[in-house]
Amino acid sequence: MRLEAITWERLTDALAERAMRTEADDGSPWLRIAMDGAPAAHPSVPADALADALRLRGRSVLSVGTSGFLRPASLRYEYGRHDPDSYYDGWFDTGALWREVFGPVEAGGTGRVLPDLWDPATDRATRSARVELPPGGVLLVHGPLLLGHWFPFDLTVHLRLSPAALRRRTDESERWTLPAFERYEREVGPAEAVDVLVRADDPRHPAWALRQS
Repeated sequence: MRLEAITWERLTDALAERAMRTEADDGSPWLRIAMDGAPAAHPSVPADALADALRLRGRSVLSVGTSGFLRPASLRYEYGRHDPDSYYDGWFDTGALWREVFGPVEAGGTGRVLPDLWDPATDRATRSARVELPPGGVLLVHGPLLLGHWFPFDLTVHLRLSPAALRRRTDESERWTLPAFERYEREVGPAEAVDVLVRADDPRHPAWALRQS
């Protein structure tokens, strides 16, 4: 896909318009969007902006961060606190995401989504109440390593950082995760797999490419 310069404001509007034209592949009354990106790309920021833009267009939106679906520390740190393969394969509770987030918004689902499950700060269950997303609503999931799990997304966005930018923008204490993102690029190829690619090396000057529907 050929990248073109764009502002974040125009990008948000373009994504919102694309979402408004998109229908669920499985006939579900809910649309499911991925905002995929390493923590250094801050995927929650464009996800929040997109959620606001969709609400202005009359859509109900539930934004869910995968940081609320981390596995307990005893499982995350089973092979040490700085194991990139554990981060890649075992930090995020994909089973819970399937069950509590995606299952309710599949065709025939209840629309009652659990917004988070585990608080990594306290290492305890959050005990949050389910949120009912009405038919026609949008589930917007943001976080790293979202692709490659067969999650039923109808629209996918990847915030790409070059290896140099990823290293530069990742806190030194978190650079042990970099091999996990190298593996993600190698095994999943998010830039080739998504509907919308956003180059975010310079946060002031993004560029994007849109796969034609």
